[in-house]
Amino acid sequence: MLIVNRDDGRPIWQQLLDQSIHNITTGKWPPGELLLPSRELAQLVGVSRSTIQIVYEELFSRGYTVTSRRGGTRVSEWAYKPHSLEEVSPQGPVLPELPLLNVSVGHLHNWIRGKENQNVEIDFSPHEPYLDEHFQKNWRQSFLQASTEIDLDSWAYGNPYGFVPLREQIQRYLSLERGVHVHLDQILLTSGAQHSIDLIAQALLNEGETVSVEDPGFPAAWMAMKYRRMHVVPVPVDESGLQVDRIHPQSKLVFVTPSHQCAVGVIMSELRRQQLLHMAAQHPFWIVEDDYDSEFRYRGDPLPTLFSQQPQNILYMMSFSKMVAPGIRISAIVGPNEAIRQLSHVHELTYRHLPIMEQLTLAHFIENGHFTRHMRRIRNVYRRRHEAMTKAITATGLGERFTLSGVETGLHMFLEAEKPFDEEVLTYQALEKGIRVYPLSTYCLESDRKGWVLGFSKVDEAAIEEGIYRLAEMLL
Repeated sequence: MLIVNRDDGRPIWQQLLDQSIHNITTGKWPPGELLLPSRELAQLVGVSRSTIQIVYEELFSRGYTVTSRRGGTRVSEWAYKPHSLEEVSPQGPVLPELPLLNVSVGHLHNWIRGKENQNVEIDFSPHEPYLDEHFQKNWRQSFLQASTEIDLDSWAYGNPYGFVPLREQIQRYLSLERGVHVHLDQILLTSGAQHSIDLIAQALLNEGETVSVEDPGFPAAWMAMKYRRMHVVPVPVDESGLQVDRIHPQSKLVFVTPSHQCAVGVIMSELRRQQLLHMAAQHPFWIVEDDYDSEFRYRGDPLPTLFSQQPQNILYMMSFSKMVAPGIRISAIVGPNEAIRQLSHVHELTYRHLPIMEQLTLAHFIENGHFTRHMRRIRNVYRRRHEAMTKAITATGLGERFTLSGVETGLHMFLEAEKPFDEEVLTYQALEKGIRVYPLSTYCLESDRKGWVLGFSKVDEAAIEEGIYRLAEMLL
């Protein structure tokens, strides 16, 4: 019998429906059982016939019952039959073993935050830019204004290439600041460098093909390629950048950070650049140029891009993670029309398009001058912190004991030790003294080089000086 509880906040039809479903799924109303006519059941329960009709319609639409003109309403023959507890598996499907995935994610965590997660006083993180309340205020303003101005059409499915006004702003920025002159359909927006690399692997490479990467280098690049089942070959890096003559002859793609090498910070020499471009032209392969922090240059203007010299087989990657904030998750791939079109097809199939509000807000942020003012302000902050870091390393004598590189550009520099040096021990000792440094080993595939990648973007001048002096006490 169905019962109405007048104190229950749910509609009466919902109460009766839930009770009916419970009776069916527990076997109280077995398969094939004839239910009372709606008029008769309504009188028994004390509700209107229309309420019972709603319940019966819902049971039928969900497949719990079948109806016929002469046979009335019956419980479905294939309705759920209860099982004993012994027959019910306590677990769901067995998850596949993904050792490469788990190892890679663990490595990325160590690379970004270090093995120890305790709080530290001074964190020389090379991964995060400087953010302040001024930025947050301007971003909030852009978000609110973009929210107000957005029209209904913008909430439909978007362009897999990315929001057109934002791509126009990026097109203008690249032309004015980086000497990269492209058409709008040569720009594809993504949700970060790793997303960009994953798209490239899916759209432009075949499984098992050879990819050459810098070693030491950008871990997310070679991990993403490995996960996509590419044959990843490490290429050594020296004081002139990627050793081009060590690139694997079967390579279909070479990943490089020429303006500020991801780990050791060196600038790829002009000779090496020309060698790489010539090799790519003679034995066609893709060059992925990751231009992640070259906007922050402390000696002259930013260096010319490889893309501006030979755009036909280069995919140029730029990101707002270092320029604005990692949480924005907007990057761009710039390349030949056909390649970008193919990337957009994969993007449309697997991700559809990026969230619209982030794109709208960033477009507004750039168009209304907030981005230019933000870059001007943080360049001054970074210049002061860069100077504080180099002065402290020199004053403490660390520059005499260790080799300092990567000081011309970017948000980090590299302090290299002799190979026998135990960088892991020093890393833990520094943690005990409240300092987090980032060992080069987390950037390496096969390289046995030693040292620490020291970022200065999130550490003020006083903390930089204090942290370097503490390191010097341990190392000297």
